[in-house]
Amino acid sequence: MTQNTAFDWRRFLLRWSGEWADSPHGETGEAGETDEESAARRARWLGFPAASEERIAAMERRLGRRMPPSYREFLAVSDGWRHAGGFVSLLAGTEQACWHDNDSGLAEDFEEYLPEDATPEERREAEIWRSGLQLDVESDALYVLMDPEDVDEDGEWAVYTWAGWHAAPPTRHANFREFMREMHREFHRLRVPTTDEGQPEFVNDTTRETDALVEEARLDALRGDWEKAVRALDEAKAYGRPRAEGLGDQIRRLLGRTHMVYFRGLATDPRYAPELLPPLVGELAAQSYRDDSTLEYDLRGGDEELLSRAYATLEQVRNGTYRYAPDGPFGEAVERARESARWGDTDEAWRTLIGALPLWEPLGPDHLAPLAWVADPLLGPLLTPERGRELLSTPRGGQRGAVPSPVDGTDPDGLAWLAEPDPGNQRTSYRFVLVEGVRPEDLPGRLGEEGAALKEPMTLWDAYRARDDKGEFSSYEDKAVMAVGRAGPGWSFAFDGEPAPFPGQRLVSPAGAASGGTRAVVVWGGLRTWRGKPFFHLSVAQDGIEDYTFTYEEGEIRASGAIPESLRPGRFFGDPEKDPGAERALLEAVGAEFGVRLPRHALTHGRMHTFTTRSWTRPPGDGEMYSVVTLKWGSAFVADGSTVAGSAGPEDARPVGG
Repeated sequence: MTQNTAFDWRRFLLRWSGEWADSPHGETGEAGETDEESAARRARWLGFPAASEERIAAMERRLGRRMPPSYREFLAVSDGWRHAGGFVSLLAGTEQACWHDNDSGLAEDFEEYLPEDATPEERREAEIWRSGLQLDVESDALYVLMDPEDVDEDGEWAVYTWAGWHAAPPTRHANFREFMREMHREFHRLRVPTTDEGQPEFVNDTTRETDALVEEARLDALRGDWEKAVRALDEAKAYGRPRAEGLGDQIRRLLGRTHMVYFRGLATDPRYAPELLPPLVGELAAQSYRDDSTLEYDLRGGDEELLSRAYATLEQVRNGTYRYAPDGPFGEAVERARESARWGDTDEAWRTLIGALPLWEPLGPDHLAPLAWVADPLLGPLLTPERGRELLSTPRGGQRGAVPSPVDGTDPDGLAWLAEPDPGNQRTSYRFVLVEGVRPEDLPGRLGEEGAALKEPMTLWDAYRARDDKGEFSSYEDKAVMAVGRAGPGWSFAFDGEPAPFPGQRLVSPAGAASGGTRAVVVWGGLRTWRGKPFFHLSVAQDGIEDYTFTYEEGEIRASGAIPESLRPGRFFGDPEKDPGAERALLEAVGAEFGVRLPRHALTHGRMHTFTTRSWTRPPGDGEMYSVVTLKWGSAFVADGSTVAGSAGPEDARPVGG
């Protein structure tokens, strides 16, 4: 049983009436104001005389139902109400309330569009037009219906409001009291001046109390009590208080909520623009359906210099060149975090960033946390909901509070995660090279094609798309686009998550070339592939010479060299189609044997340097078939010089044997 907390209707309604009477948007004598409204303003009372118990009982006999508690309590103070919010000019008392009984004809409209699997809430939105008690007497096409079928354990009826011009489903309020409180908030929201130019101030006890709530919420947020802060800021935002939305949006953005986050009132302030413009334009860059001109609406009130800066930042975010570089000791930590993220160690990057948070200094009193880093191509992928909560829970900006426990890292140890299904179950094969004692930036010199160099960090998806644009393909040549990074203490890696079909005996392992003066390991796994039979390859080389290798393919094992007992293929391959754990066990063994790992989060969500390797296959031998396809816009040319007419791109090419 819930507690029906006593509510002081008289005090609430008197305050509302006084605020309305003093409102700068409705002074006595305002054009269009009726005599009745002028009298209400002078009396400082929006209501009517109280309804007696006898009058309320007579209403209930007329309607055949006992009214819910909060509506009865309201009537006992005022028998109706003027100006409930911005769109209801007269709310029903005991005489005017009546059953709607589909008087608007809207029941059929709502029922027509009900899906077959409609939820109970959706069905209520349609049925309310037949069962609801209508409370709007005069309104701007806004319906207010109280539902006797939607009743809580205290006997309260839910209130639904709807207007066709609102382009949204009916809004549900838990009871009449909550409906009236929301209308009071709406009254406040509509009275807040939209600019500072020439508009009288709207100040009263409610605005002063709510602004004090905002200030306390700001301090709570800096102390790490973001949950308390966001509740207070949401309440203040509902009253239209200017600072509340911009402050609350900072918290929402770090929780990963990007919809309708605009940092109102702060993003156009030159003090905060360096931190708030990047995440704002970053969201625009991610939404291809939005026109860039919407930025001017998002930043309305900003001057030309600010808009110019916003568009320049948008371009940087789009092309991946934006770089978060704050000043001071925190900025130095950010640089270290970027370097870790650059090579795939996102867990270390996050520990560096969060560890330096007490050194962070806000740009002004309404700056709650570092934010621009979420638009940095290397740092942005660090953000997860758990990490966002950890950052928000960490005291900062000179405030003190309890330090939260560190969140778990996103990267598992070892290599076994490659055997787990990925979102969409797209990863069915993979290949990687591990090189000991070599920096990631040196891998192109060991594995790359002539002139290979690291490209600027990009997602693997973008890297693969760039590969597909090269215009010429050969069935005997397999040059991989590989991401590079650190694979644990003393090791670097090159990784390809979308390899070509396994070439079998034509494979040329890059282990030998990569191992000059050191040790290198090559793994190519495809036990879950849909392209051909399951396979797995491992080769290890030292100082340019292959130590051992094995390949499992089509149920057979080819092996050479002194394979360690921990990696002996007979331990893993019986029937991998019947033993789905073989791949995981083998990857665990490789990870343990060499003490290596691959960074899952960076490879699946981050941006990494890539380069193009030499071919993983040998050239064709005598009598072997191959094809070369050269793509041009409008046609595709094959090795023997014939033309496939009408081709418009790679998807239309048809390779042939030569």
